Formats: sequence, C-alpha cells, structure tokens
Amino acid sequence: MAKGKSVSAAVEDRVEEIARRLTAGSELEVVDVEFVKEHEQYLRVFIDKESGIGIDDCQALSEKLDEELDREDCVPGAYILEVSSPGLDRVLRKDRDYVREAGKAVEISLYEPIDGEKTIVGKLVGLSEDGSQLLLEGETPETGRSIERKKIARVRLYIEI
Repeated sequence: MAKGKSVSAAVEDRVEEIARRLTAGSELEVVDVEFVKEHEQYLRVFIDKESGIGIDDCQALSEKLDEELDREDCVPGAYILEVSSPGLDRVLRKDRDYVREAGKAVEISLYEPIDGEKTIVGKLVGLSEDGSQLLLEGETPETGRSIERKKIARVRLYIEI
C-alpha cells in the first residue's frame, strides 16, 4: 500500500485497475470505484458507455470481476460487489471526470458559502491547468467563475426537472 494511502483508497485503485483491464477493448468505461463500510462492506464499480448501460452489461462485468477479485484476493474481508451505472446525476470525483463532462451543467456543494451561496449551479468548463480550481462558464470568458477545489464538498451533474 502506498505511504499515506488508506486501505479503502488502495482497494479502490487496485479494483479500478482490474476493472479497466477487463473492459479494455469494449464500449464500457469504468467511471468510478467505491469501497465503503455501511452495515457491511460494499465494493461498488460504476460503468458507463455511449449507448447507456443495461443490466446485461452490469452482470457480465460483475461475473468477470468477481472471478478476478477472488483470484487476486486484493479486497480484505467479506464484501458485497455491486456493478451499476453511476446515474444521470453522477458525482464527479477525478480530474478525468471534469474533462469528460465539460460543457454540461453541474451542481456544486461547498463546505462554506461563497458570496452567500452554499450551492452553485453552472456550466462546467473544466479545471485550471494545475487542477486546483473548477472553472464555470459565464456569459463571456471574463465573467466565468473559478472555485478552489479545496472549498468544494461535492460536484455532481445537474439534472433540470
């Protein structure tokens, strides 16, 4: 395990690596992996593809991944494996998520209000070159907005109802 990395983060990284290998050459994209303790331990793998995810996609990857995880024994203890779509209002976590979803509306939840707002909705431009700020589109490039990532609790795709 990498120095300073939690067990959950190490498991997520290794499982993501395995899932990416299993989906290489297919239409499937591994969007995220989550290893969490709720009442039990859950290992969640979120996948997507251009035409949308179906139950058959989830089942096929789940079976392959289950075999590979048993063989590699890289997840400590008992766990429940779930393979699913991240949903329309998926949470953006990694730099590649911000690149992939650029041009879409996002809802940003902040740790503390900025200009009296704790939730901001805007069109995602992407990240600053150094990745430290989230960039939102404005009426003009000059009126765009940047928000420091350390101030952001969560970013998810915004679905207008």
